[in-house]
Amino acid sequence: MSGKLYVVATPIGNLEDISARALRVLKEADLIAAEDTRHTGHLLTRFEIRKPLISYHQFSEAKRTAEFLEKFERGESIALVSDAGLPGVSDPGERLIRAAVEAGVPVEVVPGPSAPLLALAGSGFPMVPFYFGGFLPVKSGQRRKVLVEAAARECTSIYFESPYRVVRMLEDAAAEIPEARLCLARELTKKFEEYRRGTAGELLAHFKAHEPRGEFCVVVAGK
Repeated sequence: MSGKLYVVATPIGNLEDISARALRVLKEADLIAAEDTRHTGHLLTRFEIRKPLISYHQFSEAKRTAEFLEKFERGESIALVSDAGLPGVSDPGERLIRAAVEAGVPVEVVPGPSAPLLALAGSGFPMVPFYFGGFLPVKSGQRRKVLVEAAARECTSIYFESPYRVVRMLEDAAAEIPEARLCLARELTKKFEEYRRGTAGELLAHFKAHEPRGEFCVVVAGK
């Protein structure tokens, strides 16, 4: 008898965004695999859910995946969550999902908030089609190349960026794609949610005067 893998999206900030279906699945699963058990523990406490928690992050994916496949064979169900959003999207989870599919284990995805889609919807840029590239490269040379490619696309592009690199990213963008339209979305669904639109130069002037805080999505309008 095979168990089941539930891929559960969790709030990216505002806890009111969790769905009734996600709460039910978390309550019914035999165990919950979490990117950070402490972070997920706070979520479970908030909704009075008491389930075994086991860590599943980038350093334990290989080992845990093998362990979880054995649990599926015993008929156990596992709910996979990341710290925020949908597991596998720039977060741990892809390896387990692929292994479960290849092993014939049923996989059910429980939808929820998605930072890239929220940023796209709030940018005001064309929404279909779009390109999502995950985190921008850390090195300036590689980052500039990616930004140039984004501005040259026919569609809107979306990336994640650390608040500690936002100013340097905007400096690169101002040098390479000064005419491109950008939108920086930060702290999505949280108290200080903000969408700021403009050229790289305009945004650079703002964030040099106002320290970047929170998690950022960078949206680049296509040509």
